[in-house]
Amino acid sequence: MDKQGQEKFMSFILERVQEGKEDEAKAILTENFRKQDEGTFSQQEIQEFIPKMISLIKPDRLDEVQAVVRKFSGDFGNR
Repeated sequence: MDKQGQEKFMSFILERVQEGKEDEAKAILTENFRKQDEGTFSQQEIQEFIPKMISLIKPDRLDEVQAVVRKFSGDFGNR
């Protein structure tokens, strides 16, 4: 994912995070993007990322976020 894609993904997620959890979500995303840029982001890290992010998302936005994350993780696996 390029920088612009990362920014869009982060904005999408942060708009759906529970109030007060934005900084935690941003830190997780920033770390994952850094690893992607370095080429060290693995499928295992995707599996760890998903439950962390789910715990931060507003319950009424969870289905929407899960669909986007699944697409993202599927695209990552096709590299």
